[in-house]
Amino acid sequence: MVNYINLGNESFASTRRGEYIDKTGLIAVINDTLFSDSRFTCVSRCRRFGKSLAARMLCAYYDKSCDSRELFRGLEIKNHPTFEEHLNKYPVIYIDMTNFMTNYGHDNKIVDYFQADVIKSVAAAYPDVQLSNSERLMDVLIDIASATGERFVVIIDEWDAICREFERGEKAMDEYVNLLRRMFKSSDALSVFAGVYMTGILPIKKYKTESALNNFWEYSMIDPEPLSRFFGFTRDEVRALCAKHGMPYEELEKWYDGYSIGDEPSMFNPSSVVKALAKRRCSNFWATTGAFEAVTRYIQMDFDGLQGDIVTMLAGGSCPVNTTSFQNDPAIINNKNDVFTVLIHLGYLAYDRDERRCCVPNMEVAGELRNAIEANNWTNVITTLYASEDLLRDLLDGEAERVAEGIDAAHERNASILKYNDENALACVINLAFYTARNKYKIIREMPAGRGFADMVFIPWHNVNLPAIVVELKWKQSVQTALDQIRERRYPESMRDYTGEVILCGINYDKETKVHTCVIERV
Repeated sequence: MVNYINLGNESFASTRRGEYIDKTGLIAVINDTLFSDSRFTCVSRCRRFGKSLAARMLCAYYDKSCDSRELFRGLEIKNHPTFEEHLNKYPVIYIDMTNFMTNYGHDNKIVDYFQADVIKSVAAAYPDVQLSNSERLMDVLIDIASATGERFVVIIDEWDAICREFERGEKAMDEYVNLLRRMFKSSDALSVFAGVYMTGILPIKKYKTESALNNFWEYSMIDPEPLSRFFGFTRDEVRALCAKHGMPYEELEKWYDGYSIGDEPSMFNPSSVVKALAKRRCSNFWATTGAFEAVTRYIQMDFDGLQGDIVTMLAGGSCPVNTTSFQNDPAIINNKNDVFTVLIHLGYLAYDRDERRCCVPNMEVAGELRNAIEANNWTNVITTLYASEDLLRDLLDGEAERVAEGIDAAHERNASILKYNDENALACVINLAFYTARNKYKIIREMPAGRGFADMVFIPWHNVNLPAIVVELKWKQSVQTALDQIRERRYPESMRDYTGEVILCGINYDKETKVHTCVIERV
């Protein structure tokens, strides 16, 4: 029989023996909710962002069957006023819903099995308590709480696994959500639970416009405060790890940064960072997340402008998104905003809450999104990406005519999905045409430089021995006008911190002839 209660602290102890970044400040936040109306917490974030690690940490702290004092020595929570008050004081029920999906994922009675298995485990832990002959988990917990005076801490990891992965229709999902509602919204909940903490990828499913468990305090990739700093690795934490392991911070930044989560402007994928440090190289570790098939399905949906927006974001741009209509159910996708919102929750897009826009966060995710585009046979886009390496070489060699021809080809291949009517659209095509330049350059749009804002600036990454590039874009003007503006506004002068040589590139599109022209100079 699988045990679901009082599992001890060995799992967190194992984590502490490895590379551990202190996120125990989360415990202090949860401590402040215990026995209050806000004792019900649901934290949703994408795969590989530390959900299970946080759940195991909470188990080790609250579980009364073990002594975890030494595990928290030297960590943030140790100095918090509530540390002693709640340390190892509660019976903890820990449930990993992915295990139920593994064992019963193809059975319509999965919710019945869920209750039966947990009841057996909890009843075995309280052999002296007279239990009612009930098949309802909540009835059993009420009996125990009434007999012992104890209050449970319940931790459900990957609570939404059934909602995301169950293949036998909505009935089981609704039964599961109703079970959670009966447990945590009943009048007995306050006398049974000291606290409840659930993790998931998606927030709690909405029925019509309201959450099925609206007494839960929810923290997500879209609305995470005050838990933002616990969602991943911060910039300072990654800098410290890089210094410790002798790895270049800038390399990890381009591969794994890019998430703006709540009030944290820079958040790294923690799992990928740890793997990169262990392997001493950066690579795409995202491919093992299991969400790839879902992504290929979502981006192929026939919503107006969806493909063009995906290509715009792959090319380094951003797109507006309304995140409020999504029902937190991956099976219910009604429009382009729903597609973008579910991709934000899955971690394939980053979300800027102030601007209400989304984008591709980093090189790792861009690689997976490119794989999804290939799987969907977006042939013209893929051809442009493959040609981008040659186009960068032509630019560095000063082959202005060949650069213009390459941009012409990129535009012609993708004209059916990209609107092309101003300099912003031209910038999107340029970004797509120079896609692989991101391996060598940090590409910045509208960078403050000299006496204005340079349209596009290519800054070489650390240890890349290449000149910086300043690109000025014009629409129905001339390449000479573009070059003159670069000089007049002294854009190259701001590049001297990066390199001793700068390439100036002016690109113009003539709407009448539908031809791009280019001029290149070195200074």
